[in-house]
Formats: sequence, C-alpha cells, structure tokens
Amino acid sequence: MTDLTDRLTTALADRYVIERALGAGGMATVYLAADLKHDRKVAVKVLKPELAAVLGGERFVQEIKTTAALSHPHILPLFDSGTADGFLYYVMPYVQGETLRDKLNRETQLGIDEAVGIATAVADALDYAHRNGVIHRDIKPENILLHDGRPMVADFGIALALSAAAGGRMTETGMSLGTPHYMSPEQATADKDLSARSDVYSLASVLYEMLAGEPPHMGNSAQQIIMKIIAETAKPVTELRKAVPPHVVAAVGKALEKLPADRFASAADFAAALDNPAFTATVAGTAAHGAVPGGRRPAAVPILGVVALLAIVVAAWGWLRPQPEPVRNVQRFADPFDAGVIPVFTGSAGFGLSRDGSVLAYRHVVNDRQILVVRRWDALGSEPVRATADALLPAPSPDGSELAFVQDGKIQVLALAGGPVRTLMDGFRPVWGPDGYIYATDDSVVLRAPAGGGTVDTLARATGGETYDLYDVLPDGREALVVREDASAREIQLLDLGSGTGRPLLPAGDYPRYVPSGHVVFVTDDGDLMAVRFDPGKGTVLGTPVPVIQGVGYFTVADDGTLFYSRSSGGDGDGAQVVWLTPSGTAAPVDPAWLVSTSTTFLRFDLRLSPDGQRLAVREESSFGRDIWIKRLDTGPRERLTFDPADDWGPEWRPPDGRTISFISDRAGNGDVWMRSADGTGDATLLLDRENPIFGAVWSPDGQWLVAEVLEAQSTGIAGDVDLMVFRPGRDSVAADLLATPASETNPAISPDGRWLAYASNETGTRDVYVRPFPDVQSGRWQISTGGGRGPRWSPDGRQLYFTGESSDLMVVDVGTGGDARSFRYANPRVVLELSRREWGIGRISGFYFDIAPSGDRFIAAREAGEEGETGPNTILVNGFFRLLDDVVR
Repeated sequence: MTDLTDRLTTALADRYVIERALGAGGMATVYLAADLKHDRKVAVKVLKPELAAVLGGERFVQEIKTTAALSHPHILPLFDSGTADGFLYYVMPYVQGETLRDKLNRETQLGIDEAVGIATAVADALDYAHRNGVIHRDIKPENILLHDGRPMVADFGIALALSAAAGGRMTETGMSLGTPHYMSPEQATADKDLSARSDVYSLASVLYEMLAGEPPHMGNSAQQIIMKIIAETAKPVTELRKAVPPHVVAAVGKALEKLPADRFASAADFAAALDNPAFTATVAGTAAHGAVPGGRRPAAVPILGVVALLAIVVAAWGWLRPQPEPVRNVQRFADPFDAGVIPVFTGSAGFGLSRDGSVLAYRHVVNDRQILVVRRWDALGSEPVRATADALLPAPSPDGSELAFVQDGKIQVLALAGGPVRTLMDGFRPVWGPDGYIYATDDSVVLRAPAGGGTVDTLARATGGETYDLYDVLPDGREALVVREDASAREIQLLDLGSGTGRPLLPAGDYPRYVPSGHVVFVTDDGDLMAVRFDPGKGTVLGTPVPVIQGVGYFTVADDGTLFYSRSSGGDGDGAQVVWLTPSGTAAPVDPAWLVSTSTTFLRFDLRLSPDGQRLAVREESSFGRDIWIKRLDTGPRERLTFDPADDWGPEWRPPDGRTISFISDRAGNGDVWMRSADGTGDATLLLDRENPIFGAVWSPDGQWLVAEVLEAQSTGIAGDVDLMVFRPGRDSVAADLLATPASETNPAISPDGRWLAYASNETGTRDVYVRPFPDVQSGRWQISTGGGRGPRWSPDGRQLYFTGESSDLMVVDVGTGGDARSFRYANPRVVLELSRREWGIGRISGFYFDIAPSGDRFIAAREAGEEGETGPNTILVNGFFRLLDDVVR
C-alpha cells in the first residue's frame, strides 16, 4: 500500500479495516473496507488532500448532515462521515455491481426501454431530493450504480456539501463541481444559484448518451465542451439513433433547453413525459426534437447565440478569478499567468506594462534562476525573453516591440522579435520617454540615451547628499517625475530636464506616474494608491491627493486605462501568508489557497517546521480562539491541535522524532508550557508552570533540555527584563536560571550537536546575537552580530548560524562543522537576503522570522497579507482605471 493508504488505514483502524482501493476520481478515492461495528462491507470515500485542505473538517461534516437525512430506494444512503489524521471521508454501502459508466463503456448504447427505465428511476430519486431541498449537482454515469438491475444514485448532495463547506471557494481547489459533459449551461457559466432544473438537464444528458452512445456535446478539452454547452445546440438524438420514439426525443429535447425556464419544472414532470407516448415538445427550436420544419431556424436562435457568446465571455472572466469592485464599474483579475509560472514581484523590481497596454513583462523563476517573461494579451501564454538571466526592472517600449531592463548594473535593450542586445549606459530603472530616449538614474545622476544606442546625456545631478529616482517623463519630454530624498525629507518633485532643477510637487510617496486621464498617481508608505488632478502645462497639482486603492505594493499603468499592480505585504490585512524563500530571493506561497488568519501580532515563535520537514506548526486564529494548527506541506490539509479558548502560541516540535509539540498557553492564567501529542491524540498536559509569564521555549536536539524565556526570572533583575531558564522534563522538579542578568536574553536556539546556545541580548544597549557554550553558559561568550541582530536559527548541519539584522535583512555566519570558539570569535556576518521592511518587517508580522527546511536549501517565513484575502505576491489587473479615477478624484 502507498504511504497515503497506510496513513488512512491507521487513522480509521478503530472503526474500519481498509482492504483495497476501488477507484479514484477528480475529488476522491474510494476504498473497500470492513465496518467493524456492524460487520459489513462498506465503501469509504476519501476526499483528495488538496480539497480537504480548502474545506476544513468541521464545516464539511456539518454540511453533509443534510445528505445523511435522505432515504429513498434509488438513493445510496450515507452511513458515516468524519475526519481522521487530516482526511475527510464519508461511508456508503458497498454495492456489488457496476456503475452506469462501466456498462456504457462495455455496451456504448443501451436498449431504449432499459435507458428510459434507468432515467425514470433516477428522476424519481431526484424529485424526492429536490422536494427535500437538496440539488445533486453532479449527475453523471459514474454516480449511478446498478445493483441487481436497480439504479441507485450515489454521492447525493456531496457536491452541495463540498460547495457549502468551501464557502464558495471551490475554485481554489482546481476542481469543478459537475462533470463537463453533463453540466447544465448555468453550471458552465459558474452560476452559484442552481435549481432542480439543473439536475434535470444533467439527467437528460445521461439519457442522451444511453440512447445515442455519446453525450450531447463532445470536445477535445473541458473548455471546448463547456463552450458548446453554452453556445451550441445538440444534434437531435434521432440523428444518432432513428429508433428513439418521438415522445422520448421530445422529452429529452425539452430537458436540454439552454434556459432553465424552458425545461421541465421538476424531475417528476420529466419522468412523466418519458412515460407518455402522447407527449410532444411545446418549445420551438428545441435541442433534440429534430429538424425545424422547412429547414429554417426560429428567430429566437440568433438571440440565444448572442446571449451564449456573452455567457462565454463572462465564464472566461470567471476563470481568471475576477475581483469585482462593489461600487464602481471596474473589473479586477487576479494572477493572470500561465499554470506553473512563479512571477516575482519584489518591490519595484518585478514588472512593467507597455504604454499601449499590449505587453506585460515580469520576472519568472526557472530552475531557481530568474529570467524575464513577456505576456501579450492577444496571446494564450507567456514567452521567455532571451539573454535576461537575473535581469531586473523590465520596461516594455510604448508599443511593446522592445524591452529595456537592468542587468549587471547596466541598461540593456532588445527587440522582442529578435536581434542583438544593446547596452545603453550604467543605470537603474529604465523609463521610456516620448522622444525615443530611455531615461535612468545612476548614483543620483539623471541620464538619458537614444533607445537605439548613442551618446549618453547627463540631465541632472543631485548634490549635498540628496538622491534622485526618476519614474516618469511627461508627454512634452521637458519634465520628469522624480522622488528626491535627503537626510531630512523625501518628496515627489517635478524635474526640469533642460535646466536640471527640481521643484516640490507632492509630499512623500513612491512610483509617481502621470496618466492620460490628467492625474498623477503614486503610492504612500502605507500602501495606498493615491491620485490627484494635474495640469501638465502649468506643472501644478489641482486639489489634494485622495486614496483610490488600498494595499498596493507597486503598479504600472497603460495609456488605455489598464492598471496592473501587486498587493502590498504590509497593508491593513487580517492575516499572514506563509512562503518558501530561497537564498536567491524567490518567494513562493507554501499553499496559495491558505491564508493564516490572525488579527493580532504574528511573532517569531508562531511558525515551526517538523523535524522531517513534512508538517508545519503554526498559530492561527478562528472563531474558536487563537490555537495551534498542524499543516501538512505543501498543499495538504491542516488540523487544529489545541482547543482551549485561551490563547496558545509558540509551538515547538520535541526532538528527535517530533511526536509531541510543546506550546505556550495562558489557559492557567499565565504563560506556561504545555505539551500534546502531534497527532492530536490525548489531552494537553502542563509541562512547566512559572509564576511569571513564559514567552517562548525551545528544545535541545536530543529533546532532554527545555530553554524558556521568562519575564523577570531573576529576582534581582530590572523591571521588564527577560531571562533564560532551563528545565529537564522527567528529571527536574523546577526550572533553573540559565542566563539571568539585568539585561534581557531572548530568542534561544541550541545548535544541532547540542554544544552551543545562540540568543539575543540588549546588554550593550543594542539587541545583538551572542553564542555561549551549552549547558555551561558561563565558560564563554562571543558576540556574533554588530549593529543589531535577533531571532538566531542554526542550519540543520550546524555549519551556519542565521539571524535577522536590524534592517530586517537575513544574515548568516559560517561557523564550520559544529562550530568552535575560534569561529565565533572571528565571526563575519554577511547578508543572505536583503528584505524590505515594508514586505517583512511591519504590521502584524513583527519582523522577519523564519525557520529552515531540513534540507538547508530554503526557508519558510510569514509575511503580511493584503485586504480581502489577497496576499503579497498576488497581482491584480484592473480594466477601467481611468473611470475609477474620474469617480473618486474630484
């Protein structure tokens, strides 16, 4: 058996004995099992882990209760449902027989009486369920079981339970509810409010296949099938099988009408029509009635075609995940990228849009290397750009035919259609002017050069320690928008490119751009996209800047009013996004569908990898409180570990096997250390109780020592200081002082060989990282960081000590195998990753805190998410941005 099956077998061992897998579909795998309590064979259906991760166990079990209440001779009953070791499952009778799909695969077409009999029985089951308020939503041959010739509908209401449990987020799973061949048109256009008539359509599609040997609509892909369901009329069933009686043809045709109102009002009416030789269709232009007399199409058909075409457009927008503006007529589309593409949008270095809006250029990770990629909106996918390894700041030309970028500190240009790469000048952030020149800054000098190559002109030079950063050239080519900064102030200025002099235009802001709607737009430090009316002739702003969109990291605007922006990681979000971070600076979400809910500060000790790197312990907030959750990496399910209404934080896997997890909880009225089995069995037990609050506690690699941060652990310490104490569970009755000084000692971390203790201390007035021998901490002391440091973490092999610098950069010190006094004494920290405070060090993520994968080649970290559940690396394409400006800016 596979590891997954082994886990399932163990998880259900007290109730069911898993015997073998019966089959797998898009949403679940079915197993044959023995029901120990009732001594019977059952079918256990287990949802795919990625689907379970989106749903959550409690909500799914709650929603499936509606299904369990159904009782009908043609409905397969639901015996049981629940969660176990991260699995979501439900249990049904084991039916010895075959599915209708199996029968059709073998016979292709069924006898007319047999096909109608099966459809009538299923319609009877549907009518019963509909009268009890349950829509099936996934009628297909695979869900119709044939037991001793009697049809039974399986998975009744499961699709509804999944949709309700997911809270409308089923698209996050990458799975659709409803099989494409049998979807109703309203399902195909993602209509959330489905009626009984949707099931009638699906059943008619199944009957059509039983009679004709194929479903009403065929295609080479799901998209083709869906578009045909929306826009095309099915061939009359008699074209494929002339013997089908007229009343059956008419009934099938009426049930397959595009508009729900034109179908049967109920499944019972459909069944009655199938059984009534006198039934004739009353709706003209019906799909499977037969040809329209005289060979003419009814006048309603072209209108339906227009409606269908509009539906296709709406459906396509739905596939791009539109984010609707609730008030204004603006459409937003999240992440319009190819599957598998990992765009990189770090600060302002990540993307650019051509002035005509035809080309978006951005950075993309390939084999841990970053290259530039262009996406043309008239193309189906993205294209890599040659010769752009490790390039930054892509800037498409106004017409999208060329691309400028920064590589090795130089401005490079190439034609996207082919040709040599041109090196123009040293510089940073290329900007295309309206005059055929490319502008840039280099060490506070504003430069320009012809886009085709040639003489480099110096236009302005900052003096006296100030800096210029150029972002846009006005349409007349005479002035530019720059950000000027010196030791005392930062402001947006209008720079005269002829004289090289600037004058203040707006207070502090980033990325100023002039747009053809007559506005200057820019981003504040808080991530607000601001706009103000601007008179380019006079060079003056008209009014006061007003916020337009919140939570913006960086943006670019085309002249047609298309806005493309990345979410700010430091906005007013209500959660944290957990990402894998490589030494090259690439950040990718651990699970794009997962946002860590937290309305309070997310701290350094709220994120810990298990010893095998397969699970993550994290503090999350829900309606139940702030608890420890276990997430299976990367896209597996997560389960709640702690259930007390008190606050829990600081999870730590106890080495060496990680079978138990310690955490801090104030459930006893104070911050104490508690322990619980990592698999959720048993109750949490109190491990270390102190009169003063404990903030965090870490284990030695052998799991024998626990080092805790305790407020004022030393009786003679100054008010508010934090000391380190040590405790050996099973050996010590009380904790003992380890480091107790008038300063605060925090962030303990013990080396993999157990010989060294790293920690942070403010003993010199600045918080820095130190190392001491362990457990004999008084036999040596070495300062590792200079100018600030915190949050030390040892690499898995003990050869490096990582920590966060005062500027939130990730630092490292090489200490050799196991470390030694000499390597600590001559420690030379270096920067591993330059991390901006905006992205990692403000808001509810109080600094850059991380853990290291057991492989040692990547880090896991959390950063603040944006509003409305959108997170830092997400990008938004907005159509109609100028309409938004006209509406907001007065």
